[in-house]
Amino acid sequence: MTATVSNQSNLVNVGGEINETVCTLTTGMLFSNDKPHLHSVHGYFPSVVSLGGDEVFAIYACAEAFEAVGMRIEMARSRDGGKTWQPEGPLPTCLQSDDPFTEAGRVSISPEGELIVVVSRWDRRGRTEEGLANPETLGVCPNQFFLMRSNDGGQSWDEPSPIKPPLVGPSFELCAPVTFLRDGRWLLSTSTWRDWDGVLPNGNRMVAFVSDDRGKTWPRHLDVMHHPDDTVIYWESKVIELVDGTLLANAWAYDEAAEQDRPIHFATSNDGGQTWTDPQSTGLSGQTMTPIQLDDGKLFCAYRRTDRPGLWVQIVKINNGRWYNESEKPLWGNQVTTAAADQSIIDHFHTLRFGAPSLCRLNDGTVLLAFWGYEDCVSGIRWFKASFIN
Repeated sequence: MTATVSNQSNLVNVGGEINETVCTLTTGMLFSNDKPHLHSVHGYFPSVVSLGGDEVFAIYACAEAFEAVGMRIEMARSRDGGKTWQPEGPLPTCLQSDDPFTEAGRVSISPEGELIVVVSRWDRRGRTEEGLANPETLGVCPNQFFLMRSNDGGQSWDEPSPIKPPLVGPSFELCAPVTFLRDGRWLLSTSTWRDWDGVLPNGNRMVAFVSDDRGKTWPRHLDVMHHPDDTVIYWESKVIELVDGTLLANAWAYDEAAEQDRPIHFATSNDGGQTWTDPQSTGLSGQTMTPIQLDDGKLFCAYRRTDRPGLWVQIVKINNGRWYNESEKPLWGNQVTTAAADQSIIDHFHTLRFGAPSLCRLNDGTVLLAFWGYEDCVSGIRWFKASFIN
């Protein structure tokens, strides 16, 4: 299995502009299985960060199937701004265990240049022939978060340290890497999730764990999104800090009572996360949205669209707490079929074909986007690079 740059897939739409905001789009592969006839290895859930100059670091999960026992985190590095990638082997989580488990992670880089990886490990004991989620209760296998650190750009890593949640989940979703606020706090965006039997003592909540000591402890949390009837689940949540200090949160909103998605929701905070606006619709039908702010203050958002096929990008303006969708473009998979209307949410998880976009700004002002997707029946990690007109 090698990480290579490939020819353009027939699923990729690269030409054109978005209202003269995006001027060029290029694409290639961060990871692909070059011997699928010999090895069943798929890539999922990428996470990318810029190390400065032309160097970019990435992690992603590798496994024989989407919810396979034995999924592990792999590393890769680019020294030419994301055009080509060299695999660097597994992340040395050093969490040795004879018990079956599944791992995935998200990486970010602190203002001091320290790489921080959030690792989620799901315990698969007694459930090696079942998926991660229980179709009867929508509960999941028990999981635990760990934090890993590197002060040399990912060449070496400290031992993983467990994150003690500030509330009972009982389980928590791995949604995003750590967000570093300008006031020194670290935030970890997540959502509560039922245990395997359906127990959910604090309801369906999007929360953010808070650390005041650079990730050593996480003694409290921010309550970001919660529906008063507790009927909406906020998955794949993100929190970013805008240039003006506003905290912006977004999440995939699933209406459990209606058994269908709502439009992607957002909320804002102007007091550092102590209070938030009520969750509101972005007007975008989709899942797994990741935003990043551009130099002009607008947002570049990538998400899996559900009213139309494919991975799309959306240019958004936030003004006085309002969300304005300005322009859009399909990037990849706009010929891929969407989930059947009568499919349960757990069946939907099992048949996902792409998602989890990760974004980072490079030194030249471009945005690097990485996501997982099936091409020729094998899931790989594809990248796009977007350049902007000043």
